[in-house]
Amino acid sequence: MKYLLDVSALVALGVIDHEFHARVAVWLRAQQWPPLATCSITELGFVRVLAHMPAYGFTISEARALLLRLKKAKTLPLAFIPDDHDISHLPAWVKTPKQTADGHLLQLAAANGAVLATLDERIPGAYLIPRNALP
Repeated sequence: MKYLLDVSALVALGVIDHEFHARVAVWLRAQQWPPLATCSITELGFVRVLAHMPAYGFTISEARALLLRLKKAKTLPLAFIPDDHDISHLPAWVKTPKQTADGHLLQLAAANGAVLATLDERIPGAYLIPRNALP
């Protein structure tokens, strides 16, 4: 199974001090390091969140460099899914502005033989990274 990480899961993976880093890391180990993927939306969201949140203290350049290191890591390589989906692929359950990216990512993952992995319980059809994965 290949997983497309949403922005929250990618940030938690990349930032050791993130409150859910251990949750994501334990899940990955329990799954024996499954194939992971990113896409333009998740990569840009990663950089935006790290550079925007004062608690992380990253510049855009530093956030970009961290993501590039993550993508090149031999233990956990991140594949890239090109995004060729337009608005016609947005699922019917999307009703609010906050759901648009989630719906888009869910469809993009499915079209590329992947499952959207997230920490957000409110995305229908996505794989919720388990809480009980913690030791």
